[in-house]
Amino acid sequence: MYFLGENSNDWRSEIYTLAESGTVKLPKQSNKVLIYGEGTQILDNPALEKRAKRKTITQKMILSLIDVAKEKGDTERIQSYWNSYHCQSKIISSNGRVYGKYCKNRFCTICCAIRKADKINQYYPILKQWKNPYFVTLTVKAVKEKNLNLYVFGLQKAFRQIRERCKKRHQRGKGLKLVGIKSLECNFNPKSKTYNPHFHIIVPDKEIADLLKKEWLIQWKSNKKIYTSHKGQHIRRVENLERDLIETIKYGSKIFTEPDLNKKSNNPKSKMIYVYALDNILCAMKGHRIFDRFGFNLSKQEKRLVSYKFIQDYKEWIFDSSANDWIDYKTGECLTGYNLPITLQNLLENNINMANK
Repeated sequence: MYFLGENSNDWRSEIYTLAESGTVKLPKQSNKVLIYGEGTQILDNPALEKRAKRKTITQKMILSLIDVAKEKGDTERIQSYWNSYHCQSKIISSNGRVYGKYCKNRFCTICCAIRKADKINQYYPILKQWKNPYFVTLTVKAVKEKNLNLYVFGLQKAFRQIRERCKKRHQRGKGLKLVGIKSLECNFNPKSKTYNPHFHIIVPDKEIADLLKKEWLIQWKSNKKIYTSHKGQHIRRVENLERDLIETIKYGSKIFTEPDLNKKSNNPKSKMIYVYALDNILCAMKGHRIFDRFGFNLSKQEKRLVSYKFIQDYKEWIFDSSANDWIDYKTGECLTGYNLPITLQNLLENNINMANK
């Protein structure tokens, strides 16, 4: 997923582990809580303000997604959305660090940012060794809502078949070995009411990029229907590896979309959140691997034992959507001091589109 105003350098300060932070409240007669992981530093940590921003965006967006799920009668999805709504709603601070539980859902902007940072931390050192990497976009024609699930499945199947075909050729000494990383993404076009599922891929060189494009066009070739075209596929050299790696690891869909994709603007007032379409995309991608590597393995990393301890001296902070921050209700103190920009406030309050047609 893409987050409005996200800085490409944010990931350096957001290498957290989703499964390693949390608190467990003990029975009421105890004054202690059990905390897991290393927590997050409070002082001089701008990442906490960014977390408050993401929490604000998630809560506003999730309430609308819950309404859509209710309209569809999808009770399982309603529960998943509520889990994300409550993600990091209550946190504990002790000795200058904060601890809390994570929902780990793809549609939670906090958890996606953490997961994205973790992936960048894993893959950046490897991709940096590639001397002449290329960025590839593989796509099919835009589809209507009723065909979105089918095409998302089709994209994944098509890429698997290409990999298997090229692997056999390489084993016979008659072709290149496919190596790279890829992510599945889907955009919504509010003007035509269509969806565009596609892959973003980074490969080590232009030869592999050209091969992927060639095989993709062959894979979707048909005498009866037009599934894709040369024009829809894009290849370019990677000029900024960090930027393109972040572009690749976006986890599914842009939250904020231009009403007219042909008239892009830097003005936040021109952007919209198309909630019904976003829910359709999230549903279509459920059960699919969004990000993956191919042709190489990561070095084995030692499993870190999750540390835990009981603490007695702590503060409890509750996220208050009216303050866009976590508050200690005993003192009235705000944790981060985050101030929601008026442009983002207007977008979240006035630019959420609930229409399904």
